[in-house]
Amino acid sequence: MTSEITLFVNPTAGSGRGAHAAQPAASALRDAGFSVRTVLGEDADDALRRARRAVADGTGALVAVGGDGMMSLALQAVAGTRTPLGIVAVGTGNDFARALGTPIRDPSAAGRLAAELLKGGAAREIDLGRVGERWFGSVLASGFDSRVNDRGNRMRWVGGRFKYDLAILAELAAFRPIPYRIRLDGGPVREIEATLIAVGNGSTYGGGMRICADAVMDDGLFDVTVVGNCSRTTLLKVFPRVYRGTHLDHPAVTVHRVSSIELAATGVTAYADGEQLGALPLTAHCVPGAVRVLAPGPSGGI
Repeated sequence: MTSEITLFVNPTAGSGRGAHAAQPAASALRDAGFSVRTVLGEDADDALRRARRAVADGTGALVAVGGDGMMSLALQAVAGTRTPLGIVAVGTGNDFARALGTPIRDPSAAGRLAAELLKGGAAREIDLGRVGERWFGSVLASGFDSRVNDRGNRMRWVGGRFKYDLAILAELAAFRPIPYRIRLDGGPVREIEATLIAVGNGSTYGGGMRICADAVMDDGLFDVTVVGNCSRTTLLKVFPRVYRGTHLDHPAVTVHRVSSIELAATGVTAYADGEQLGALPLTAHCVPGAVRVLAPGPSGGI
């Protein structure tokens, strides 16, 4: 294992927390005896190119500093390699870090954990979802939730979580069930009407909403949560329960555990790890052991 670590930084994450978090994370790694160099990039594409170059050159680990968007970008660089991913979560949602049990908005603690696990040769192998060439670690959203994302992204005049609360209200007013065509594990095509379909490698999205509450990140399977055709009144009752994960007991909700899913619907955009994937149709595969993360859990030598 090389002692050089690459810090992959989004300086704008969490309203500027990314820039402030890089220094204490780097200090924790240096205090543990590692050499640290930083990758920024002029934009997301340039940053990813630089991160992939660091991985190809044999960096000891890629330690991502930022929110879920930065973690998603880092996954594109390390998935399918032996290079472990460290997580310094300082964004708004931090769902990837939450699912893995790493420190949130505590860059010193996150840096110390990454250093400890690197020194102990204890990286955890977890699954990832894959759509085409794109990897995701947490949840792929499609339907009501992705339309809320679409609308929230268009609301330039208001910021923070408040804009998504407004987007939820606006989408509720315009709500109609969506006709989907789905295929699970290569089985028969099913035509269903649903409010949303969420494909979970991890359990949460949107900053802790437990949409796929029972998902396990190293079981080789997605948890697919289908919220069926329901009225606005029912949706208003069910949606708040997502924060506790108790919505899974509702009669309108079904869960499927599968290794692959094909999703098709008209006028629906998919998001994964909070980042836009594009319009349906798509096919998602769960890839076992696709990435090694510096996080608590089952360990293996680096």
